[in-house]
Amino acid sequence: MAAPVIPPPLCDGDRLSLDEFLRRWELLPDLKHAQLLDGIVYMASPVSNKHSSLHSYFVTWLGTYQARTPGCETLTEGTVLMGKNDAPQPDIALRILPGFGGQSRDEGPCLAGAPELIVEVAASSRARDLGPKSQLYLQAGVREYLTALVDEERLVRREFHQHAWRDIPADSAGILHSRAFPGLWLDAPAMWRRDLARVLDVLGQGMASAEHAEFAQSLAVRGQT
Repeated sequence: MAAPVIPPPLCDGDRLSLDEFLRRWELLPDLKHAQLLDGIVYMASPVSNKHSSLHSYFVTWLGTYQARTPGCETLTEGTVLMGKNDAPQPDIALRILPGFGGQSRDEGPCLAGAPELIVEVAASSRARDLGPKSQLYLQAGVREYLTALVDEERLVRREFHQHAWRDIPADSAGILHSRAFPGLWLDAPAMWRRDLARVLDVLGQGMASAEHAEFAQSLAVRGQT
């Protein structure tokens, strides 16, 4: 009887091709968190309560928007094939589905291309999220990138503009207005206070706006063609 095949491990710092990274991962069904950035394997650190709590708030915020906006999909911790040597695992993403004119696509069990919006909750991963991941998302064409810096309670808000990141300013009331997803409004101070009722109230105002109604209608039309 042949000896059982022992899957080669994935170790932090390994240099692998995308094909080899995916091959090893498929042989390790219990492994949930691993990323390949510019050919280098990154393994996840333990997740803190502060990270987990904030992550759930962002998922609720984006999931609520999805429920009122046709052709949109919220993804959490899914592997995204973004390049020859890149398979990041964003904390949260919001995309427009391919059938509604979105820029990403489904490729086997993974997403390929660039979701329109990515959110990273950065604690131990701060340097990676603001460094190689930020550069990768820019090169891939992610339209908006929000990095929630847990320890600083600060949100870095960027949008793709002329092949570079440009800061997204808040309005006079401190509300962030997404350009990639009209009507997706965020009260960042309320998010840091964990005031979910206020976060969803402001989002509701955004989804009641004329800009959201126009965007939702345009997506509905695209989905019918």
